[in-house]
Amino acid sequence: MISLTTSSKAQKKLAANARARRLQLELTQEGLARRSGVPVATLRKFEQQGAISLESFLKLYMVLGGLEDIVKASEPKATAFTSIDDVLDADNTAKRQRGKLK
Repeated sequence: MISLTTSSKAQKKLAANARARRLQLELTQEGLARRSGVPVATLRKFEQQGAISLESFLKLYMVLGGLEDIVKASEPKATAFTSIDDVLDADNTAKRQRGKLK
């Protein structure tokens, strides 16, 4: 699957979403940093540049809410095919046939 979103754009969008959520909850950067255990400087850098460690990101979302959604979004999706042979075999499956009229 081809994605038009670059990792840089995704980081900035995640940072913007976290900032918007923080503001919805009426938290200051200092308040969120204190509650999450993430240093204020790290939070500021994240909101400005999108750069943060995974551990700090998850700590922030534990306070902001939505940590479960992030975990769920990372679950592997079931794929119908595991190889090209599966794809080719799918075309050869028996189709339902109708009986002949007499």
